[in-house]
Amino acid sequence: MVVGQSDSLQAAVALATKVGSSRAATVLVCGETGTGKELFARGIHACSTHSNDPFVAINCAAIPESLLESELFGHERGAFTDARAMKRGLLEVAGRGTIFLDEIGELPLKLQPKLLRILEQRTFRRVGGSVELPIAARVIAGTNVSLSDAVDSGAFREDLFYRLSVVRLDLPPLRERSGDVELLARHFLRDLARESDGVPATLSADALAALCTHTWPGNVRELKNVIERAVIVAGGKTIQRQHLLFQRRRSVQADVDVECGTVIRIPPGGKTLDEIESEAIQATLALTHGNLSATARILGISRPTLGRKLRSAGLERRMVVSSQ
Repeated sequence: MVVGQSDSLQAAVALATKVGSSRAATVLVCGETGTGKELFARGIHACSTHSNDPFVAINCAAIPESLLESELFGHERGAFTDARAMKRGLLEVAGRGTIFLDEIGELPLKLQPKLLRILEQRTFRRVGGSVELPIAARVIAGTNVSLSDAVDSGAFREDLFYRLSVVRLDLPPLRERSGDVELLARHFLRDLARESDGVPATLSADALAALCTHTWPGNVRELKNVIERAVIVAGGKTIQRQHLLFQRRRSVQADVDVECGTVIRIPPGGKTLDEIESEAIQATLALTHGNLSATARILGISRPTLGRKLRSAGLERRMVVSSQ
């Protein structure tokens, strides 16, 4: 259920409803973490003529690269060690329904041509197989990073980017939907009361003011968590300002005791993009004192992507040694 009355949100809902009735359209849902990308994907599925078929969601960043191909495409018996039986992939499991590929920007480069072929030819092969199998499911992809930037950096195929963007759905962050904060907060209060068969807690004026002035970097998901905690702390009664706990993101620069300015120099003989990228990662790690989450955030990539880059550049081993 999508809650909100802001113009930007209603425009997204209207487009999603139209897309749901268009069977062939591939959709790219763009939005920050916590804006409801999977919720909109499910809404598109619910509006389709195949809403009774499966909705299958997979997070491309949560599954190791070595397993992701088998999860998506399935495998034949004997395709690799321990493949003792044929396994259907999620593309088959979805049937004529919908498969939602969240964090599509984390899809490994070697799998991107295979996904492109699926979108264009509507067929695929299981790992270790030779038979072309049809795919009937609609593909919806989600991303919380700029795929255009990923294309520019060589981390994402340009042709796949355009093929996924048949319809692009941009979800507004909660900070741009200030009028919806109160609606969402009261909605979550009713949901929590329903789960416990109780009466919804109320919001005091100072608590409501605090909710409406917060910037919500974690968007709707953060608001839901804040409300759930407040209900517990307040004992299910009136929520006051002191019952609200906002997670403040600490500034990485505030943790740096000395000025950290790194210049990446390119000699007359040139320098490869991989070398430049490695230097940028090392400089950012120095800035964050080895904090991988902060480093990934500054570089505009996910934590799993940073881990892969560290391993490919041999930097992971150096970090382990330096920490001993």
